[in-house]
Amino acid sequence: MNKRMGYDWHLRQVMAARGMFQTSDLIGPLLERGITLSREQVYRLVTQTPQRLSLEVLAAICDILDCGPQDLIGIKTVREQAAKPAVGGSRKPVGGNTPRTVIRRPGLASE
Repeated sequence: MNKRMGYDWHLRQVMAARGMFQTSDLIGPLLERGITLSREQVYRLVTQTPQRLSLEVLAAICDILDCGPQDLIGIKTVREQAAKPAVGGSRKPVGGNTPRTVIRRPGLASE
């Protein structure tokens, strides 16, 4: 089994615990800290798990919400079953077509 790391993003829950229920509630405080994000970018940051996040933005969010990165990011282990390589010489035909065996009987063949 392979071990892969994953994470959960808890920004929306932390904001709600601090009484911030609108995604736009972050825009002003981010601007005060020199972070300029569009309304759409802030919406995606709050409602979706980010694939990339600058440390500058993370630090600003932590300062605004008076929390640490561990409050925003939950690390988890995702276990995956490794695919086993094919064993032996059996190969399936391309396209999923299985060859059929043709049985010829004397006298029935049309010649």
